[in-house]
Amino acid sequence: MRVHVVSDVHGNAGDLAAAGEGADALICLGDLVLFLDYADHSRGIFPDLFGVENADLIVELRTARRFDEARDLGRRLWAELDVDRDTAIEAAVRRQYAEMFAAFPAPTYATYGNVDIPRLWPEYARPGTTVLDGQRVELGGLTFGFVGGGLQTPMRTPFEIPDEEYAAKVEALGDVDVLCTHIPPDVPELTYDTVARRFERGSRALLDAIRRTRPRYALFGHVHQPLARRMRIGATECVNVGHFASTGRPFALEW
Repeated sequence: MRVHVVSDVHGNAGDLAAAGEGADALICLGDLVLFLDYADHSRGIFPDLFGVENADLIVELRTARRFDEARDLGRRLWAELDVDRDTAIEAAVRRQYAEMFAAFPAPTYATYGNVDIPRLWPEYARPGTTVLDGQRVELGGLTFGFVGGGLQTPMRTPFEIPDEEYAAKVEALGDVDVLCTHIPPDVPELTYDTVARRFERGSRALLDAIRRTRPRYALFGHVHQPLARRMRIGATECVNVGHFASTGRPFALEW
């Protein structure tokens, strides 16, 4: 049995269409939407609406952790644009989702990232794509558990939830062989982004579950340039499956 795993697709539909080649199934750990590409500020919903110069500025503010100033800039830009913010963003996300979900091979098992909008997924998930969150599925004799979304941060991305709600989804899985999440467990080496030079939020509930239930693998994404891409926690191999938007390559799990 061979499964390919991707995360942080962020608009890379071209490579996504080939990500399942040679595998029995594809797993996607979320973040299909590209709001702003921190490596190429000309790509994404934000520069499409406000231009590259404003994208450069908001990246500079966020990277410097000047989040209040970044939000003030965003409010000013939306006021000048004179369109309904939620309507404009949803229309752009819908265009991206139509392309992303059309690229998924069958079968695909997917969960949400922190920049995704879960309520829209049922409209785009085709037959052969199974969406899981706080749920399990058996593949090739192994039990895979899925937990989507991220934890609350000053970035205020669309699908950030309270720690207690996230922990309840982790608890609902019980014992699994492969733990599939968007965010990593709360371990410094796995949560620190070496390019952004900041810690992203990892989950303590995930870390506790790994220590308690000892899955074979814990697979995740979210941190684009982690200090450590993989490490062992007890009996569990923890793997950041990679920033698919930039690499275009899936992580392969074979047994």
